[in-house]
Amino acid sequence: MAHKSHKIALRVNAKQDAWFHSQCGYARFACNNALAHFKSGLTSGKFYSGIDLNNHFNTAKKAYEWTKAQDQRAALYAIRNLTEGIKRWKDKVSGFPKFKKRGHKLSYTTDEQAVRIDRKRIKLPKIGWVKMFQELRFEGKILRVTLSKTAHRWFVSITVDTGTPNVPRDTRGLPVVGIDVGINSLATLDTGKHYDNPRPLKRYERKLAREQRKLSRKKFLSNNWYKQKEKVAKIHYKIACIRNDAHHQATTEIVHKASAIGIETLKVTNMLKNRKLAKALSDSALGGFLSKLKSKAEVLGIVVVEAPHFFASSKTCSSCGYVKDELSLSERTYHCDWCDTKIDRDQNAAINLKKLAVGYTES
Repeated sequence: MAHKSHKIALRVNAKQDAWFHSQCGYARFACNNALAHFKSGLTSGKFYSGIDLNNHFNTAKKAYEWTKAQDQRAALYAIRNLTEGIKRWKDKVSGFPKFKKRGHKLSYTTDEQAVRIDRKRIKLPKIGWVKMFQELRFEGKILRVTLSKTAHRWFVSITVDTGTPNVPRDTRGLPVVGIDVGINSLATLDTGKHYDNPRPLKRYERKLAREQRKLSRKKFLSNNWYKQKEKVAKIHYKIACIRNDAHHQATTEIVHKASAIGIETLKVTNMLKNRKLAKALSDSALGGFLSKLKSKAEVLGIVVVEAPHFFASSKTCSSCGYVKDELSLSERTYHCDWCDTKIDRDQNAAINLKKLAVGYTES
């Protein structure tokens, strides 16, 4: 079955905003309480299960009168998430869970069975109807509902089981596409088409630095500090929105015009070690762009061929196959010393990636 998620912004009033903050705090309280109990068990040689942690919290919360008015599902799912984190730690997939700090990440999950959706409204347990900016795109059984806050805005993420499997799209007649990603151009196709890189951090860098300096002058945790912190968060949110919008528009257009896609393999963590390019690479978020491209292609049944890690797509001539020993970043035009071909550096790399994808699909 196809599980699809839709993240929608909410139109909340002051009462709803306070309620959501309260539930996020309750989920954090439950998670920290259960984690403390689990760590105390480890010291005494006991390994508590998720049921043990939940039963312990149900007993411990009776000492706090304010917990009766909260949505108990928020605590239940917080402990379930902690149990999954403990399982990943036990399987040596991730590190040991940490205590959640106040205000670090505001989110909580509620029971999907108590949720109702009516066009641009969603009914949540205890708080009632909340307005949404959009209607839910998918129809089917609701599997998971998570509320979260980014900057000044609340979002609801709704996961739906549509009941029908993903059917590969008919791509007959569509070409194989090679894509080279970069800093100057977000993506360059083998046809020579460029997708501009908005570089939003560079655009708002001075404004962001000014607001952060103001934040540093405020008294820590004062009312003015919280107000200024929200201003800084809004700028970060705007930067992220501009970047994601450019990524989604480019990837959607590419996957709807391709039968197969050839891309390069990027080791972003290694690339960020270059201090001269680290900021520009982080601003471009090339790893996120390729991740969106692969996920959309998978839904449509399009093959994505990743080049080997040491495949010299930029140094190889797309016309004769000659490989240069050195190619500096300042050389934006590829000039082949063997066949005298002159072509845009990024387009040359994209053509090589396309040939790689064509060979894979034919085999």
